[in-house]
Amino acid sequence: MTTAAAPARYADPDRRFLKTAMNAPLLEREEELALAQAWRDEGDEAALHKLTTAYMRLVIAVAAKFRQYGLPFADLVSEGNIGLMQAAARFEPERGVRFSTYASWWIRSSIQDYVLRNWSIVRTGTTAAQKSLFFNLRRLRALINDVSSGALTPENRAYVAHALKVGEDDVEAMASRLAAVDRSLNAPYTEDGDGEWQDLLASETPDPEAEVMDARDTGKRSEWLAQALATLSDREQLIIRKRRLVEEAVTLETLGDELGISKERVRQIEHQALGRLRKALTEMVGDPDEAGLVPLD
Repeated sequence: MTTAAAPARYADPDRRFLKTAMNAPLLEREEELALAQAWRDEGDEAALHKLTTAYMRLVIAVAAKFRQYGLPFADLVSEGNIGLMQAAARFEPERGVRFSTYASWWIRSSIQDYVLRNWSIVRTGTTAAQKSLFFNLRRLRALINDVSSGALTPENRAYVAHALKVGEDDVEAMASRLAAVDRSLNAPYTEDGDGEWQDLLASETPDPEAEVMDARDTGKRSEWLAQALATLSDREQLIIRKRRLVEEAVTLETLGDELGISKERVRQIEHQALGRLRKALTEMVGDPDEAGLVPLD
């Protein structure tokens, strides 16, 4: 048994939605005010539905202005609808502003945030200056007949920076970002597919040889320091360890209370011990600072 074809009215739900939205009747100011108050004061969902349906065409009009970013139009409309609902939740009828005027900002903001999140796999427009550049740079370049997709001339860069009140470095960075395309690190960089782009990335971790040498040097420095500390008295060693060899140094006053002496006396002992420690290390390895040993100043 063959399945009958779906009726034409179900073939394109997006088109049906757009047609329904554009045919929804507009609201007079008094009716709009009454619906907004009913939703805010009484939680009347029917009033909310009628209010938002009337301005669905506004969502579509705003979303259409962002189609050039290559994102699905249905997604842009969906994000605009979220902004419309946010506007309905925050609208204050008593201020005397038309709902369409108030909702326009929320719709545009919601769509812009969606575009910034999804235009590229690399996050774009994290600051106010970057966001302004992202949505206005192409328009300003068109105004001054700068049709190139790469770097701007110094004059054009200065013009855009002045027009948007941002730094010229920000303008240059955004121009380069908009001219680039996303590329997978797993994409081959040769026609025969022998290598991937990630193969060209330099590793920031030390290589095995460097790790071995670093471990060897660290062990040797620890050995020298232990030998030099052994030349100090027990009290001097205690002060040096708690003042110089821990992440959070103990205060002179705390050590003074522990040893039963004044904090000034602790400071004197520490100073003398550091001098003896430096002398012992110098006799073993030369300049302790060049050997990468504990600061002795």
